[in-house]
Amino acid sequence: MAQGFDYIIVGAGSAGCLLANRLSADPACRVLLLEAGGSDAHFWVRLPVGYFRTIYDTRFARLFETEPGAGTGGRAILWPRGRILGGSSSINGLIFIRGQREGFDDWDRLGAAGWAYADVLPYFKRFERFGGGESQYHGALGEFEVSELRNENAACAAWIAAAQQMGLPANPDFNGATTYGVGRYQLSLGARWRVSAAGAFLRPVRGARANLTVIAGAQVSRVTFRGTVATGVEYVRAGQVERAEADREVVLSAGALQSPQLLQLSGVGPAELLQSLGIPVVADRAAVGANLQDHYQARAIVRLKRPLSLNDAVRNPFSLAGMGLDWALRGRGPLTVGAGQVGGGACTEYASADRPDVQFNVMPLSVDKPGTPLHRYSGFTASVWQCHPASRGAVRIRSADPFDQPAITPNYLAAEIDRKTIVAGIRMLREIFRQPAFRDLWEEEVLPGPQARDDAALWGFARDHGGTVFHACGTCRMGGEDAVVDPQLRVRGVDRLRVVDASVMPVITSANTNATTLMIGEKGAHHILSTQVG
Repeated sequence: MAQGFDYIIVGAGSAGCLLANRLSADPACRVLLLEAGGSDAHFWVRLPVGYFRTIYDTRFARLFETEPGAGTGGRAILWPRGRILGGSSSINGLIFIRGQREGFDDWDRLGAAGWAYADVLPYFKRFERFGGGESQYHGALGEFEVSELRNENAACAAWIAAAQQMGLPANPDFNGATTYGVGRYQLSLGARWRVSAAGAFLRPVRGARANLTVIAGAQVSRVTFRGTVATGVEYVRAGQVERAEADREVVLSAGALQSPQLLQLSGVGPAELLQSLGIPVVADRAAVGANLQDHYQARAIVRLKRPLSLNDAVRNPFSLAGMGLDWALRGRGPLTVGAGQVGGGACTEYASADRPDVQFNVMPLSVDKPGTPLHRYSGFTASVWQCHPASRGAVRIRSADPFDQPAITPNYLAAEIDRKTIVAGIRMLREIFRQPAFRDLWEEEVLPGPQARDDAALWGFARDHGGTVFHACGTCRMGGEDAVVDPQLRVRGVDRLRVVDASVMPVITSANTNATTLMIGEKGAHHILSTQVG
């Protein structure tokens, strides 16, 4: 017998947890939240700097692998996605930034009516609890805590000064009037612990609301339909197939990879693909799985002359003890940081309309990738990605097996403008390193290395050594009649089915995507509840 609910939400990630909170606020509304992963009750998940240990840990993440591509030198790139309560918000780098306001205005112009910056700002503010208080740009009464950086590092301060010497202005708030300039990033950080969607929206209400059911370890295999009306889902738990029915709506919040995968498995997608796999076509929607976007970054690493790097501190027992005390007693220090501490937005010679086309992310450490040991020398890393990639990829299922990974083809750097911009961004990083405020701190460029002398060599370096910033989005894009979902996030061609997650972005935000995914959850809840009232 199938269980009955009003709403079924697939995926307890950033948008899914917020949706579960908002929809279950009405005691008469029965909400089921399904998550393929498990509990987020783990020390390294909760500790802010634990990102470096958890993001590639298969206990907390599912590691997808992209198709090899020319833009990555024939390499496949690992894409970890959160498989845990809280989704990727439980394992991400904590940077909280919305991106350029013009990007949301672009959404509106592309057919996502009602998603311009002025429209979405109130939804950003609704869930935010900013430590700096309420303002024109920030909310202070929401559940999701946002904090200023609480760690000081002399090398990071020198980098900011050097960037200003190069001509970039100081920016005290990247969630304020502009993302242009350099400064310190805001983080999803509470008094001491990471703030995830599960911690902010799910944990406070899970035991207090009898109308909210959360089932972990449940891999949804398909949405069920009666004709073109979504009626519920099938899912696999502990090897058994179970069913749940939705009297009102099914909402997919499974993310930019698995929401389009689920639609295709359920018969909503390109008819030719579905028929080739023996999947009955419910709605022929060519856009499902298309429009895949991500930020691709290249990292520059220098060896410092003095031990100003966390590479040195983690190998000093006295420094480690000091870090622990600073975190435990004051909620400050290196244990409170994530994937980046400082950075900012800049315009290369290819920028349009004075909008920053590259973003920098700076850390006083160096490592091959998260989860591996820090280098044994005093390393300092500054990375760059292009804010507005023109390249587009796709997600397409390989079979009707819901446990089979889809084919992920990001087409990184396929567009010439993307190649030119990433090279220009690396040149800017080098220029910052050579400014008076920073040039005496380092003795050797490790990456790209002195052998990369011209643009051709820098392009080869970016192609062969760059990688994801974990910002996959766009595969169930919102827009007009040819899009996957309409501006109320309803799947076109069927009824009682929505997608509410990063996959609905028509165009990727200029910066990190988690804050915007939360906003999509907040605004999606508004549209769902408005339909219910209507």
